[in-house]
Amino acid sequence: MLVVFRADASLEIGTGHIMRCLTLAEALTAQDAACHFLCREHVGHLCDAIEARGFTVHRLPRMSQGGSATDTDDASLDHAHWLGTTWEQDAEACGRLMAQLAPDWLVVDHYALDSRWESTVLPKQTRLLVIDDLADRPHRADLLLDQNLGRAAEDYAGLLPAECRVMAGPRFALLRPEFEALRERSLARRRRQPGLKRLLITLGGVDKDNATGQVLDTLKACDLPDDLGITVVMGATAPWLDDVEASASRLPWTTEVVVNISDMARRMAEADLAIGAAGSTSWERCCLGLPTLMLVLAENQRAIARALDKAGAARCLGVPSELDDLPRHLATLQAPDTLQVMSRAAALLSAGEGVNTLCHAMYQEDALA
Repeated sequence: MLVVFRADASLEIGTGHIMRCLTLAEALTAQDAACHFLCREHVGHLCDAIEARGFTVHRLPRMSQGGSATDTDDASLDHAHWLGTTWEQDAEACGRLMAQLAPDWLVVDHYALDSRWESTVLPKQTRLLVIDDLADRPHRADLLLDQNLGRAAEDYAGLLPAECRVMAGPRFALLRPEFEALRERSLARRRRQPGLKRLLITLGGVDKDNATGQVLDTLKACDLPDDLGITVVMGATAPWLDDVEASASRLPWTTEVVVNISDMARRMAEADLAIGAAGSTSWERCCLGLPTLMLVLAENQRAIARALDKAGAARCLGVPSELDDLPRHLATLQAPDTLQVMSRAAALLSAGEGVNTLCHAMYQEDALA
């Protein structure tokens, strides 16, 4: 099976869309599929990282400051500027590549693309999987995956063909296999050792507005155990990396800043609490039962944050400028059993089986074609 992915990363888009596509691509490759990526070279792209994983990347040239507003914006889509060009120009370039590759599946994970682009690009024999979080635009998909808590197929009513299969909810979250593998060990440790000894701070691979630095500055006013260990995870393209490292060095607790790690599952399993963004890594934390204080770093994260807070799996701190309550939250989380209660609520939401379920669905649909 040949699968083509259309997804981007940039300073504004972040890295999450590419990372979850890579998770799916690696799972498909393990089942003998061949996977290619179509990616525009925005500032902060991940083309080199994708190639380092062994995948072919067809690079679309940067036509503007990708991730910044341009005069090519499409007023009908809130995220149109993420393309860095018009959808017609993007479709023309991608359409040529799609005609050459003639894949069995096209996977689109991009808020700036809708049924107009899909209808223009999609070869007749190619099936379409859309990965989405917004339910705000039409698609001509055969499969649609929305892994967000509270999402239901009905949210896409009128936006999809009648025969499209919708996989909705965090049980379908695209997690790498190491999360499922470490799940039982992580949950068992939390039952035995409910205290706060290790804090993990992970606010996205880019963190263009330096939310991490704001968190570290606020931690100075927090009453935390003297023997606390803090790990800060950043991406290599993060523009504030040097500032974060300087801030970490001034904290009174042992603090490490790590970049482009490949063992996030292990670090989450060993952490007692996370301060994290309300994005796609939320489901990784849930799989491992990791309690979280969440920050909303983009408008499309608000619904996730509210749903996780309501479920008791995390607490929402709001946007980075609203960190005044962080000391109070950290103090209450050190009360007996509080972290365990949050851990149990989080673990109920995702068990890490989503990527295998989706792969099976793609092969099943392909066999019926």
